[in-house]
Amino acid sequence: MHPRAAEFRERAADEYDLDVEIEEFPEGTKTAAEAADAVGCDVAQIASSLVFTADGEPLVVVTSGANRVDEEGVAAALDADAVEMADASLIKETLGWSIGGVPPICHDTDVPVLFDTTLTEYGTVWAAAGTPQTVFPIDPERLKHLADAEEYAVAV
Repeated sequence: MHPRAAEFRERAADEYDLDVEIEEFPEGTKTAAEAADAVGCDVAQIASSLVFTADGEPLVVVTSGANRVDEEGVAAALDADAVEMADASLIKETLGWSIGGVPPICHDTDVPVLFDTTLTEYGTVWAAAGTPQTVFPIDPERLKHLADAEEYAVAV
C-alpha cells in the first residue's frame, strides 16, 4: 500500500475510529470517471473532495462525481462574496493532501465541509484515500457525519 494511503488509513482509525478498506488502482483514479471505472460503480457514487476558497478561506466541497459544483450557489450558501477553486499549494499546505487524493476527512486543518445532497441517494460512495490511486467505500450518511459536513445542494 502506498505510504500516503497507509497514513490516511491510520489517521482515520485514530481520529474517527474508522476501519478503512482501501482499494488501490495503479492505473489511477484522478478523475471521477477513472475512479468509477476502476471501482465498477456509477460515476455519481464517487465522492469527490474539491477544495475552494470562500472570500479567501479554504473549504472542502464533497460532491458527486457526476456533478459540477455551483460556485455561485456555494457563495450564496456561505454568504461569501467570492468562491473559487483553491490552488495546489494552498490545498497541500492547508489540508496536507495533494490534488487527486484529497480525502473528505483527516485534514491537517479544520475547515468547513459542504456535502452534496445527491450523494445521500446511494448506499455506498467511494472517496479518495490520500493518493490519486486509492479510494475507500463508505456509507454517505456516515461520511457526512464524520466530516462534520453541512448538506447543501451544491451541484449545477
